[in-house]
Amino acid sequence: MAAPSEQTAHRSTLTAPPGSSTHAGLGLAAFVAAVAVAAALGAVAAGSAESTYDRLELPQFAPPSWVFGPVWTVLYGMIAIAGWLLWRQRGVDRAVVVWAVQLVLNAAWTPLFFAAGAYALALVEILALLASVVALIALAVPRSRAAALLLVPYAAWVAFATALNASIWWLNR
Repeated sequence: MAAPSEQTAHRSTLTAPPGSSTHAGLGLAAFVAAVAVAAALGAVAAGSAESTYDRLELPQFAPPSWVFGPVWTVLYGMIAIAGWLLWRQRGVDRAVVVWAVQLVLNAAWTPLFFAAGAYALALVEILALLASVVALIALAVPRSRAAALLLVPYAAWVAFATALNASIWWLNR
């Protein structure tokens, strides 16, 4: 059996916490890239989102369509940093897996809502997203208070988006 230091040296950079600033920088780049891919998938699926949104019957609390871009830009940055902070603590573990799950759910919502017009299915999906974000915050609290705090605005926005999705589904069924 290898000595502990040899075992550590053989662990993958992505599965083990970074041991140097180079690994930390690569880790951050990986989390930013993952979030950028999710955002890009959403952007492609939302090609006509503004015109679709403007055609829908909206609840009184619906924000103007221009609000979504700036809000998501800030939130995506916070999501990437939170994931990176969690990874730096222990590498890939349950919290980082939940981070990845919520990111996949995040990317899946836009095609369901805008591209497919499946408002009821998008509502079910966003409820799963909200549950995964809340679970992620619960996993983050004991590991990285900063990561947990970075995710709170995301949870709040997804909760708001859930209410908006539910209202749009109800008004446009």
